[in-house]
Amino acid sequence: MRSMLPVANRVLLGVAGLALVVVGGAVLAAGAGLDVPSWWPWSGPSDVLLSDADRARWRSESWWWPVVIGVLALVLLLALWWLLAQLRRARLAEILVDSGDGEGAVLRGRALEEVMRSEAESMAGVSRAAVALTGRRRTAPGARVLLHLEAHASPEEVLSGLADGALGNARTSTGLAALPAEARLRASRHRAQRVS
Repeated sequence: MRSMLPVANRVLLGVAGLALVVVGGAVLAAGAGLDVPSWWPWSGPSDVLLSDADRARWRSESWWWPVVIGVLALVLLLALWWLLAQLRRARLAEILVDSGDGEGAVLRGRALEEVMRSEAESMAGVSRAAVALTGRRRTAPGARVLLHLEAHASPEEVLSGLADGALGNARTSTGLAALPAEARLRASRHRAQRVS
């Protein structure tokens, strides 16, 4: 299902773009006084979408304005949802692991993320961790790691431990040649200690 989302997204973007180009081109052609098909609602630069008679007729219908407002609100909500879907970072749902028999096995991305997270949290100086697998291909994932460091932690040692530990073990266990990672370090909140 998740592999169909990018395809459906591209198809919807293509259809919407094509429809906007066709309608916009026809409106420009009619506005410029060029020949347009007889069924096209605008035939010249002085034409309007709704004539005075059409507007008066539709205004007298009690359902007209609620339907217009409802449809426009729905279109706006769908457009905002689509925009937010484009801005959301993709998360890799599964990884293809070479099982040695030529077939391969599929590993759930969440399972590998959870193992990497728990291994990162077990490192000295790390209070909390979050891991997300990224990428577009199941055979070439990447990782985004967020580590909350305790006050006494050494960032250099933590990064070295992450590369040799959680990332190295994940790369080895999945048989990947490389597992590029982006690590972000943050200081954990802690109470101030009194020194006497």
